[in-house]
Amino acid sequence: MTEGQVIPTVYDPHQVEEKWYRFWLEGRFFHADVDWSRKPFCIVIPPPNVTGSLHLGHALNNTIQDIIVRWRRMQGYNTLWLPGTDHAGIATQARVEEQLAGEGISKYDLGREKFLERVWAWKETYGGEIISQLKRLGASCDWERERFTMDEGCSLAVREVFRRLFEKGLIYRDNYIINWCPRCQTTISDIEVDHFEQDGRLYYLRYPGPDGGAGVVVATTRPETMLGDTGVAVHPEDGRYRDLVGKKVLLPLMNREIPVLADEVVDPDFGTGAVKVTPAHDPTDFEIGRRHHLPEVLVIGKDGMMTAAAGKYAGMTREEARRKVVRDLAELELLVKVEDYTHAVGHCYRCDTVIEPLVSEQWFVRMRPLAEPALAAVKEGRIRFVPERFTKIYLNWLENIKDWCISRQLWWGHRVPVWYCETCGEVICPEEGDPDRCPKCSGTELEQDPDVLDTWFSSALWPFSTLGWPEQTPELAYFYPTSVLVTGRDIIFFWVARMIFTALEFMQEVPFREVLIHGLVLDALGRKMSKSLGNGVDPLEVIDRYGADTLRFMLVTGNTPGNDLRFHWERVEGTRNFANKIWNASRFALLNLKDFQPGPWPEQLALADRWILSRYNRAVRDVTRCLEDYELGEAARTLYEFTWNELCDWYIELVKPRLYGKETPESRYAAQYTLWYVLLKTLELLHPFMPFLTEEIWQHLPHEGKSIVVAPWPRFRQALDAPEREGEMEFLMEVIRAIRNLRGELNIHPGRTIRCILITAAETEARLLRQYAGYIQQLGGASPLELGDPGDEKPTRALSAVVRDTEIYIPLAGVVDLEKEIERLEKEAGMITRDLDRVRMKLANRDFLAKAPPEVVEKERAKEEELKKKQVTINRRLAVLRA
Repeated sequence: MTEGQVIPTVYDPHQVEEKWYRFWLEGRFFHADVDWSRKPFCIVIPPPNVTGSLHLGHALNNTIQDIIVRWRRMQGYNTLWLPGTDHAGIATQARVEEQLAGEGISKYDLGREKFLERVWAWKETYGGEIISQLKRLGASCDWERERFTMDEGCSLAVREVFRRLFEKGLIYRDNYIINWCPRCQTTISDIEVDHFEQDGRLYYLRYPGPDGGAGVVVATTRPETMLGDTGVAVHPEDGRYRDLVGKKVLLPLMNREIPVLADEVVDPDFGTGAVKVTPAHDPTDFEIGRRHHLPEVLVIGKDGMMTAAAGKYAGMTREEARRKVVRDLAELELLVKVEDYTHAVGHCYRCDTVIEPLVSEQWFVRMRPLAEPALAAVKEGRIRFVPERFTKIYLNWLENIKDWCISRQLWWGHRVPVWYCETCGEVICPEEGDPDRCPKCSGTELEQDPDVLDTWFSSALWPFSTLGWPEQTPELAYFYPTSVLVTGRDIIFFWVARMIFTALEFMQEVPFREVLIHGLVLDALGRKMSKSLGNGVDPLEVIDRYGADTLRFMLVTGNTPGNDLRFHWERVEGTRNFANKIWNASRFALLNLKDFQPGPWPEQLALADRWILSRYNRAVRDVTRCLEDYELGEAARTLYEFTWNELCDWYIELVKPRLYGKETPESRYAAQYTLWYVLLKTLELLHPFMPFLTEEIWQHLPHEGKSIVVAPWPRFRQALDAPEREGEMEFLMEVIRAIRNLRGELNIHPGRTIRCILITAAETEARLLRQYAGYIQQLGGASPLELGDPGDEKPTRALSAVVRDTEIYIPLAGVVDLEKEIERLEKEAGMITRDLDRVRMKLANRDFLAKAPPEVVEKERAKEEELKKKQVTINRRLAVLRA
């Protein structure tokens, strides 16, 4: 404890952050044990990939969580923020394979067992990087309870969930159309496919009749897949093709007859209204094929190369086959035309390779029975989305859900817990452990399924597997269901919905009561940050330069739930200035509190004391309400304005004479007590947002307790509410502001005092002006300050302003050299007139308005308005000076 010492002149976050984080960990302030005498509050962290490093999205997500957790902890909840990481199947395996490639070997050279040993070794060496980075951010997780999606407990939960779903028939194996990544060599789910608009071509191909007749023309963006066509489809009500339905056409290049059929899924307005049907390589075509019992011909393999079924095109890449097919069709005069066409193309979200839909035997979860309870939980209000608009997105996805492909062709991950008997073909999913013989034929030749489970399968269990399920642990009984989930809008489908339906299936209870959705962090131009654009910002760079508190406060200030946030370095600078403002104000306070020890509440409080206490009290109420509503940005704005404007800029200036001992000891004690109390409590309000800075200052102030981390959250106190005193002080502040503005118009040096005359007919205002003339003299630099009556003669050659019923005059005599000031203002007025004429000419130019970008035109309009205001002000000054 450093209570009573004065803090250094300059705030250096590097001297503060590591020290206090170590102090918090050693003091176990973040740890939570089961305590039935206290109300629990629990958040599970969205587990970052073990391969990951901190990016701004992580920084925003974890800052929001930490603010909520620190606030609830201070409110007295038994608070658990449970951390952990995800094994990230595809990404982690790719990292290790890259490492092996550098050694000139592949995973196949090592074999599965040795390869997995290398992955575990990689995880132990590099997997903790993002955890250390979260600590630098100030995340107050219970690190003693850190979990990993492939640790022993989570792995046991995965096997138990798979087995139960398998036994209920909700997990099954079947040939179905899936998304295949030729580079990652694995399936990926629909929601892991990123669709990007690309400029392509629409090819019109003629499929002639078997007898050489006209046949039908189809339109396609992928002519190479025609080699696997097994039908042509038209809409049942499309009159153009009514006579063709039920007949056959000849598939060019393959010389295979295929049927023309009618299906309602066909869009008559696309292309010619007739579409080729390739059941093995298109999800829509697959469904058409199943409805009409069409064969599924796989012409593109898992390596992205054309298969033997593609005939003479076998062994070509997809791109080579496309070019060759188009040339061959042109030679046969079956290429009718080609059009430029922009369409959405699916890419692997991991490696950006164009995905290949293809039919493959995979494991699936039957979603409809699981989706119904998850829909009801939200519709009935047992789970609430914040903002509410995301409820519709969630419901729409679940209402149109398809079965979930959960198998992945990887080695790293939870291996599918199914064995096949080579003797009798029995499929075995054991209750526990690995089987050594077939329960049906007692055969011992068993082979485990080579695939692993989708990473999201294990993270879907996160809210309860991390608390010990399937064991009925005390933590599970006490902390489940968790309180709130904080996550980005981009993984509502990936993760949120899956956690809800698995929790309802296995816990018979929702996994969390509320889901707080935040947006993305974009660059200053509103673009997503990416390596390709080179517009990414490393949050650790921001922390190194400005400190973690600056990054945290910047990320939440002005942010609203669900909306994207634009990153501006200017906002970072502004937040750094706010941190310095708090530091400097606190240093001033500590210098003037050296001889202070808090005793009884002061009996005689000045107006300024009553005012700041009431304003602080309202800040407590407003910040707490904002946090309850998850309006963290509004809470931060309220704290910023109160701390900077009211506490630092007004109260500290108002109270200086009393701190310097220019009044009675009682008055000085009241000033010290008020300053200490409001500063201490304001730091406690700020702590969830700026934990390091506030701990450092709080420890120097007289306080109770070991750390601000566990200090009681400030509460609204009715006794401090003083709206009348606020109104009185606001009037005086308006008068002071008006005097300061008049001084600014005359460029009067801040240190120079001026004569000021105040005239009012309002009795209340007159009383306040007489009683608190000292405030106006001190902060307005008004000395002498003269209070006149309404009947008094108004000063001539004076700048004036009106505040409510009070007139303010600053006589110019002796304040400025009238002739020189007139000359200066006339010169400035001329320059403004010339600038204004130039801007108006530009805005009157039709060519400029038509060709200039909208933001440039808007900038010129804003310049015109600013010049007009300056012109009015200068002309007003000149009129007074010439009177």
